[in-house]
Amino acid sequence: MGITENNLVEVRLPKEDLLERILSPSNLNMAYKRVKSNGGSGGVDKLGTEDLLPYLRIHKDALVSSLRKGRYRPNPVRRVEIPKPDGGVRKLGVPTVVDRMIQQSISQILMPIYEREFSDNSFGFRPNRGCHDALKRAQLHLNAGYTYCVDLDLEKFFDTVQHSKLIEILSRRIKDGRVISLIHKYLNAGVMVRQSYEATTEGVPQGGNLSPLLSNVMLNEMDKELERRGHKFVRYADDCMIFCKSKRGAERVKESMTKYIEEELHLRVNRKKTTVGYVRGMKYLGYSFYKSKGEWRLSVHPKSYSKMETRIRELTSRSSGKGYVRLKQELAWFIRGWVGYFHLADMQSRLQRTDEWLRRRIRMCIWKYWKKAKTKFANLQRCGLNKGKAWEYANTRLGYWRIAGSYILSTTITNERLLKAGYPSFLQYYGKLHRK
Repeated sequence: MGITENNLVEVRLPKEDLLERILSPSNLNMAYKRVKSNGGSGGVDKLGTEDLLPYLRIHKDALVSSLRKGRYRPNPVRRVEIPKPDGGVRKLGVPTVVDRMIQQSISQILMPIYEREFSDNSFGFRPNRGCHDALKRAQLHLNAGYTYCVDLDLEKFFDTVQHSKLIEILSRRIKDGRVISLIHKYLNAGVMVRQSYEATTEGVPQGGNLSPLLSNVMLNEMDKELERRGHKFVRYADDCMIFCKSKRGAERVKESMTKYIEEELHLRVNRKKTTVGYVRGMKYLGYSFYKSKGEWRLSVHPKSYSKMETRIRELTSRSSGKGYVRLKQELAWFIRGWVGYFHLADMQSRLQRTDEWLRRRIRMCIWKYWKKAKTKFANLQRCGLNKGKAWEYANTRLGYWRIAGSYILSTTITNERLLKAGYPSFLQYYGKLHRK
């Protein structure tokens, strides 16, 4: 209905065919393949990705019909709590595989529409963009002289998004009310915590295929405001750094943007964790920044090193009983992933020290695997140790860590032998990436 000066009159509003595009066979098929390839655990109905195709063969027509007529009701998400490294838990919501497929089909159609509107300074959950692009952009700002920054922390962002505000923002661009209604149903679907249902009156559940796009739609409002004010910034999901040329300027930006975010977007800024200051040593996406020969460069933040060392200790625990093959495999997977993510950082000398420590831990595990004195005696001789010394060390009462750092093991289980046996090296993989 539209309102004229004196009367209510019916107005023909333009209606897009977004729902038809979302429910097209080609789009649904693409969504199915994506959900299937991603795998993951099932939702509240306990159906896994391997059950999705048999389900669709029987129920596809009824499912599409209910979606088209607006009768479909999404299932609640299953609550999963993941411990955070720095304490606390991250609450994830796992949708059913059917709902994952529907959300994926919505995301595939809406993503190209919103990509044209998203800021060039936003890098999270977007095609052909990632953490490394955000870090390189941050380097550009620093080398341009913007060396003070506001490290903005949004308090429990995914849990506090106001549904009415998000729907209002979506409605500015999406004119098909059926799609808006379907998205709203997903926001209000609720959550199952153990065996009890809890309604969701705010928040976007982390874990859904639609959540990354919705979070970007919401935070794009903040991006536009920052651009309107002429600020330099980078944002990856809800991790945002705003760059300034002075500390006073950064303080003013913090206050004004906090007011905007809380009053206009109805989100909460964590004032304790939002920091302002010189950028050297600040943590962003696991990296840190330092200046060398007049140029700002990237390093690995000490907390990231600490987490890596904790994980290596877990993998090389002498009581794990992994065996040679599994130990090599798990170390290789972790090291490739870790170095692959942090390879932008300058860390050659640090990795050299890390490799020395890692090799000592591997020697400790090997010594434990040899277990019996006669096995140790035989293996030490195979490694070139004379019979007398081999017998002496095979019967030593030194602890595993001490013997792992001894001259005897360093010269028998040598670095070359460890590499030849297939044990991975941080520095070796780092070198491979930098030779490409």
